[in-house]
Amino acid sequence: MKSGSRLEKLLAGGHFVVTGELGPPKGADVAVVEKKANLLKGNVDSINVTDNQTAIVRMSSIAVSALLIRMGLEPNMQMVCRDRNRIAMQSDIFGAYALGIRNILCLSGDHQKFGNHPTAKNVFDLDSIQLIQTVKKMRDEHKVLGGDEIEGAPQMFIGAAANPFADPFEYRVVRLAKKAKAGVDFIQTQCIYDMDKFERFMKMVRDRGLHEKIYMLAGVTPLKSVGMAKYMKEKVAGMEVPDEIIERMRKAGKEKAREEGLNICVEQIQRLRQIPGVHGIHLMAIEWEDAVHGIVERAGLLPRPEIN
Repeated sequence: MKSGSRLEKLLAGGHFVVTGELGPPKGADVAVVEKKANLLKGNVDSINVTDNQTAIVRMSSIAVSALLIRMGLEPNMQMVCRDRNRIAMQSDIFGAYALGIRNILCLSGDHQKFGNHPTAKNVFDLDSIQLIQTVKKMRDEHKVLGGDEIEGAPQMFIGAAANPFADPFEYRVVRLAKKAKAGVDFIQTQCIYDMDKFERFMKMVRDRGLHEKIYMLAGVTPLKSVGMAKYMKEKVAGMEVPDEIIERMRKAGKEKAREEGLNICVEQIQRLRQIPGVHGIHLMAIEWEDAVHGIVERAGLLPRPEIN
Protein backbone atom coordinates (compact mmCIF):
# COMPACT_ATOMS: atom_id res chain seq x y z
CA MET A 1 0.00 0.00 0.00
CA LYS A 2 1.38 3.39 -1.02
CA SER A 3 -0.37 6.11 0.91
CA GLY A 4 2.02 8.93 0.14
CA SER A 5 2.82 8.95 3.86
CA ARG A 6 6.40 9.93 4.69
CA LEU A 7 6.09 7.93 7.92
CA GLU A 8 5.17 4.82 5.95
CA LYS A 9 8.13 5.27 3.59
CA LEU A 10 10.57 5.63 6.48
CA LEU A 11 9.24 2.54 8.25
CA ALA A 12 9.20 0.50 5.04
CA GLY A 13 12.80 1.61 4.46
CA GLY A 14 13.89 0.18 7.81
CA HIS A 15 14.53 3.52 9.54
CA PHE A 16 14.07 3.82 13.32
CA VAL A 17 11.38 6.51 13.32
CA VAL A 18 10.55 9.28 15.78
CA THR A 19 7.02 10.60 16.04
CA GLY A 20 6.08 13.56 18.20
CA GLU A 21 2.85 14.90 19.65
CA LEU A 22 1.07 18.24 19.53
CA GLY A 23 -1.93 19.05 21.69
CA PRO A 24 -4.15 21.63 19.91
CA PRO A 25 -4.96 24.85 21.77
CA LYS A 26 -8.15 25.41 23.76
CA GLY A 27 -9.16 28.07 21.28
CA ALA A 28 -8.54 29.35 17.76
CA ASP A 29 -5.05 30.83 18.21
CA VAL A 30 -2.94 29.54 15.32
CA ALA A 31 0.21 30.98 16.93
CA VAL A 32 0.03 28.30 19.64
CA VAL A 33 0.11 25.57 16.99
CA GLU A 34 2.96 27.24 15.12
CA LYS A 35 5.08 27.65 18.26
CA LYS A 36 4.79 23.97 19.21
CA ALA A 37 5.26 22.79 15.63
CA ASN A 38 8.46 24.82 15.18
CA LEU A 39 9.95 23.17 18.27
CA LEU A 40 9.23 19.72 16.80
CA LYS A 41 10.33 20.56 13.25
CA GLY A 42 13.45 18.67 12.17
CA ASN A 43 13.40 16.53 15.33
CA VAL A 44 10.55 14.14 14.51
CA ASP A 45 9.34 12.41 11.36
CA SER A 46 5.64 13.07 11.89
CA ILE A 47 3.47 14.69 14.53
CA ASN A 48 0.42 13.27 16.29
CA VAL A 49 -2.40 15.78 16.53
CA THR A 50 -4.67 14.84 19.41
CA ASP A 51 -8.46 14.87 19.06
CA ASN A 52 -9.98 16.68 22.06
CA GLN A 53 -7.78 14.66 24.41
CA THR A 54 -9.12 13.99 27.91
CA ALA A 55 -12.50 15.09 26.48
CA ILE A 56 -11.57 18.77 26.69
CA VAL A 57 -12.71 21.05 23.85
CA ARG A 58 -9.78 22.01 21.63
CA MET A 59 -9.11 23.09 18.07
CA SER A 60 -10.10 20.38 15.58
CA SER A 61 -7.44 17.74 14.90
CA ILE A 62 -8.24 17.98 11.17
CA ALA A 63 -7.71 21.75 11.17
CA VAL A 64 -4.44 21.54 13.10
CA SER A 65 -3.23 18.75 10.80
CA ALA A 66 -3.95 20.99 7.81
CA LEU A 67 -2.00 23.81 9.46
CA LEU A 68 1.00 21.48 9.94
CA ILE A 69 0.91 20.50 6.27
CA ARG A 70 0.95 24.20 5.41
CA MET A 71 4.13 24.45 7.51
CA GLY A 72 5.74 21.57 5.63
CA LEU A 73 5.26 19.01 8.41
CA GLU A 74 3.53 15.63 8.34
CA PRO A 75 0.65 15.06 10.78
CA ASN A 76 -0.75 11.87 12.25
CA MET A 77 -4.38 12.89 12.66
CA GLN A 78 -6.01 11.28 15.67
CA MET A 79 -9.69 10.41 15.43
CA VAL A 80 -11.72 9.30 18.45
CA CYS A 81 -15.00 7.43 18.36
CA ARG A 82 -16.51 9.34 21.29
CA ASP A 83 -17.85 12.32 19.36
CA ARG A 84 -18.97 11.12 15.91
CA ASN A 85 -21.08 8.40 14.36
CA ARG A 86 -19.89 6.37 11.39
CA ILE A 87 -21.35 8.83 8.87
CA ALA A 88 -19.46 11.79 10.34
CA MET A 89 -16.23 9.83 10.75
CA GLN A 90 -16.18 8.62 7.15
CA SER A 91 -17.03 12.13 5.96
CA ASP A 92 -14.16 13.58 8.01
CA ILE A 93 -11.76 10.96 6.62
CA PHE A 94 -12.69 12.05 3.08
CA GLY A 95 -12.13 15.67 4.04
CA ALA A 96 -8.85 14.96 5.82
CA TYR A 97 -7.45 13.10 2.84
CA ALA A 98 -8.53 15.90 0.50
CA LEU A 99 -6.54 18.32 2.69
CA GLY A 100 -3.40 16.20 2.28
CA ILE A 101 -3.54 14.21 5.53
CA ARG A 102 -2.11 10.72 4.97
CA ASN A 103 -1.81 9.24 8.49
CA ILE A 104 -4.71 8.49 10.83
CA LEU A 105 -4.65 7.17 14.40
CA CYS A 106 -7.85 5.33 15.36
CA LEU A 107 -8.81 5.66 19.03
CA SER A 108 -11.89 5.02 21.14
CA GLY A 109 -11.37 8.25 23.11
CA ASP A 110 -11.48 9.28 26.77
CA HIS A 111 -14.95 9.23 28.33
CA GLN A 112 -16.56 12.67 28.46
CA LYS A 113 -16.95 12.52 32.25
CA PHE A 114 -13.19 13.22 32.51
CA GLY A 115 -13.39 16.46 30.50
CA ASN A 116 -14.93 19.91 30.69
CA HIS A 117 -18.34 18.79 29.38
CA PRO A 118 -19.14 15.80 31.63
CA THR A 119 -22.88 15.93 30.82
CA ALA A 120 -22.32 15.83 27.04
CA LYS A 121 -23.76 12.86 25.15
CA ASN A 122 -21.16 10.49 23.78
CA VAL A 123 -21.55 8.51 20.57
CA PHE A 124 -19.22 5.46 20.46
CA ASP A 125 -21.09 4.21 17.38
CA LEU A 126 -17.87 2.35 16.52
CA ASP A 127 -14.93 1.33 18.71
CA SER A 128 -11.28 1.72 17.75
CA ILE A 129 -11.03 -1.72 16.13
CA GLN A 130 -14.16 -1.10 14.06
CA LEU A 131 -12.77 2.29 13.04
CA ILE A 132 -9.58 0.57 11.83
CA GLN A 133 -11.73 -1.83 9.80
CA THR A 134 -13.68 1.11 8.38
CA VAL A 135 -10.60 3.00 7.20
CA LYS A 136 -9.16 -0.19 5.71
CA LYS A 137 -12.40 -0.90 3.84
CA MET A 138 -12.45 2.64 2.48
CA ARG A 139 -8.81 2.39 1.44
CA ASP A 140 -8.59 -1.15 0.05
CA GLU A 141 -12.13 -1.95 -1.09
CA HIS A 142 -13.02 1.61 -2.14
CA LYS A 143 -16.30 1.30 -0.25
CA VAL A 144 -17.96 3.02 2.69
CA LEU A 145 -19.36 0.87 5.49
CA GLY A 146 -22.82 0.94 3.91
CA GLY A 147 -21.40 -0.69 0.78
CA ASP A 148 -21.50 2.24 -1.67
CA GLU A 149 -18.52 2.69 -3.99
CA ILE A 150 -16.12 5.56 -3.26
CA GLU A 151 -14.98 8.00 -5.91
CA GLY A 152 -11.39 8.71 -4.88
CA ALA A 153 -10.63 6.34 -2.00
CA PRO A 154 -8.57 7.81 0.88
CA GLN A 155 -5.24 5.94 0.94
CA MET A 156 -4.55 6.36 4.64
CA PHE A 157 -1.64 4.86 6.61
CA ILE A 158 -3.56 3.42 9.57
CA GLY A 159 -2.38 3.67 13.15
CA ALA A 160 -3.75 2.80 16.57
CA ALA A 161 -2.68 2.82 20.21
CA ALA A 162 -1.78 0.00 22.59
CA ASN A 163 -1.24 -0.13 26.33
CA PRO A 164 1.28 -2.89 27.11
CA PHE A 165 0.64 -2.72 30.86
CA ALA A 166 -3.12 -2.74 31.51
CA ASP A 167 -4.55 -5.76 33.31
CA PRO A 168 -4.78 -8.55 32.48
CA PHE A 169 -1.24 -8.28 31.12
CA GLU A 170 -1.46 -11.46 29.03
CA TYR A 171 -4.50 -10.08 27.19
CA ARG A 172 -2.62 -7.02 25.89
CA VAL A 173 -1.06 -8.98 23.03
CA VAL A 174 -4.41 -10.61 22.22
CA ARG A 175 -5.99 -7.18 21.75
CA LEU A 176 -3.00 -6.10 19.69
CA ALA A 177 -3.52 -9.14 17.45
CA LYS A 178 -7.15 -8.07 16.94
CA LYS A 179 -6.00 -4.66 15.76
CA ALA A 180 -3.50 -6.30 13.42
CA LYS A 181 -6.26 -8.49 11.98
CA ALA A 182 -8.51 -5.43 11.59
CA GLY A 183 -5.87 -3.87 9.34
CA VAL A 184 -3.73 -1.53 11.42
CA ASP A 185 -0.36 -0.59 9.90
CA PHE A 186 1.41 0.91 12.91
CA ILE A 187 0.99 1.03 16.68
CA GLN A 188 2.01 3.69 19.17
CA THR A 189 2.15 2.49 22.77
CA GLN A 190 1.25 4.16 26.03
CA CYS A 191 4.32 5.79 27.60
CA ILE A 192 6.71 3.22 29.01
CA TYR A 193 8.65 3.36 32.26
CA ASP A 194 8.81 -0.32 33.25
CA MET A 195 11.33 -1.44 30.65
CA ASP A 196 11.60 -5.03 31.91
CA LYS A 197 7.86 -5.56 31.61
CA PHE A 198 7.81 -3.94 28.17
CA GLU A 199 10.52 -6.36 27.04
CA ARG A 200 8.27 -9.23 28.19
CA PHE A 201 5.40 -7.70 26.23
CA MET A 202 7.55 -7.44 23.10
CA LYS A 203 8.56 -11.09 23.45
CA MET A 204 4.86 -12.00 23.33
CA VAL A 205 4.50 -9.74 20.28
CA ARG A 206 7.38 -11.53 18.54
CA ASP A 207 6.12 -14.97 19.57
CA ARG A 208 2.91 -14.24 17.64
CA GLY A 209 4.82 -12.76 14.70
CA LEU A 210 2.99 -9.45 15.11
CA HIS A 211 6.20 -7.42 14.75
CA GLU A 212 6.34 -8.62 11.13
CA LYS A 213 2.76 -7.49 10.42
CA ILE A 214 2.69 -4.09 12.11
CA TYR A 215 5.23 -1.41 12.95
CA MET A 216 5.65 -0.96 16.71
CA LEU A 217 6.47 2.51 18.05
CA ALA A 218 7.28 2.61 21.78
CA GLY A 219 5.89 5.55 23.74
CA VAL A 220 8.19 7.67 25.90
CA THR A 221 7.42 10.71 28.05
CA PRO A 222 10.10 12.67 29.95
CA LEU A 223 9.35 13.20 33.63
CA LYS A 224 9.45 16.74 35.01
CA SER A 225 9.28 15.99 38.74
CA VAL A 226 8.95 13.28 41.35
CA GLY A 227 5.33 14.42 41.73
CA MET A 228 4.67 13.68 38.07
CA ALA A 229 6.26 10.23 38.45
CA LYS A 230 4.08 9.46 41.48
CA TYR A 231 0.96 10.75 39.70
CA MET A 232 1.70 8.50 36.71
CA LYS A 233 2.14 5.52 39.02
CA GLU A 234 -0.86 6.10 41.27
CA LYS A 235 -3.47 7.93 39.20
CA VAL A 236 -3.06 6.91 35.54
CA ALA A 237 -4.80 3.65 34.74
CA GLY A 238 -2.57 1.03 33.13
CA MET A 239 0.62 2.95 33.86
CA GLU A 240 3.53 1.33 35.69
CA VAL A 241 6.40 3.41 37.06
CA PRO A 242 9.08 1.38 38.89
CA ASP A 243 10.07 2.52 42.36
CA GLU A 244 13.70 2.97 41.27
CA ILE A 245 12.64 5.68 38.79
CA ILE A 246 10.64 7.49 41.47
CA GLU A 247 13.67 7.23 43.76
CA ARG A 248 15.97 8.66 41.08
CA MET A 249 13.64 11.60 40.60
CA ARG A 250 13.42 12.14 44.38
CA LYS A 251 17.20 12.06 44.83
CA ALA A 252 17.68 14.57 42.02
CA GLY A 253 15.86 17.17 44.10
CA LYS A 254 13.60 19.93 42.87
CA GLU A 255 16.31 21.88 41.04
CA LYS A 256 17.68 18.95 39.01
CA ALA A 257 14.48 16.90 38.61
CA ARG A 258 13.90 17.91 34.99
CA GLU A 259 17.51 17.14 34.08
CA GLU A 260 17.19 13.69 35.64
CA GLY A 261 13.89 13.14 33.86
CA LEU A 262 15.62 13.84 30.55
CA ASN A 263 18.47 11.48 31.48
CA ILE A 264 15.98 8.69 32.18
CA CYS A 265 14.16 9.35 28.90
CA VAL A 266 17.38 9.18 26.85
CA GLU A 267 18.42 5.94 28.61
CA GLN A 268 15.00 4.45 27.84
CA ILE A 269 15.26 5.35 24.14
CA GLN A 270 18.72 3.80 23.90
CA ARG A 271 17.40 0.61 25.46
CA LEU A 272 14.30 0.58 23.24
CA ARG A 273 16.52 0.74 20.16
CA GLN A 274 17.99 -2.62 21.18
CA ILE A 275 14.65 -4.47 21.53
CA PRO A 276 13.81 -6.62 18.49
CA GLY A 277 10.52 -5.65 16.88
CA VAL A 278 10.57 -2.01 18.01
CA HIS A 279 10.55 0.14 14.87
CA GLY A 280 10.70 3.57 16.49
CA ILE A 281 9.57 5.76 19.35
CA HIS A 282 6.57 7.98 19.95
CA LEU A 283 7.93 10.90 21.98
CA MET A 284 5.21 12.58 24.03
CA ALA A 285 6.78 15.64 25.67
CA ILE A 286 3.56 16.87 27.24
CA GLU A 287 3.62 20.71 27.07
CA TRP A 288 7.45 20.41 27.06
CA GLU A 289 8.13 20.58 23.35
CA ASP A 290 11.34 22.57 23.85
CA ALA A 291 12.91 19.44 25.40
CA VAL A 292 12.41 17.32 22.27
CA HIS A 293 15.50 18.47 20.35
CA GLY A 294 17.85 17.70 23.26
CA ILE A 295 16.31 14.29 23.87
CA VAL A 296 16.50 13.20 20.24
CA GLU A 297 20.01 14.58 19.84
CA ARG A 298 21.35 12.88 22.98
CA ALA A 299 19.72 9.61 21.94
CA GLY A 300 21.72 9.69 18.71
CA LEU A 301 18.67 10.10 16.49
CA LEU A 302 19.67 13.29 14.67
CA PRO A 303 19.67 14.24 11.93
CA ARG A 304 16.38 12.67 10.90
CA PRO A 305 16.55 10.88 7.52
CA GLU A 306 15.54 12.72 4.37
CA ILE A 307 13.08 10.96 2.10
CA ASN A 308 10.98 12.05 -0.86
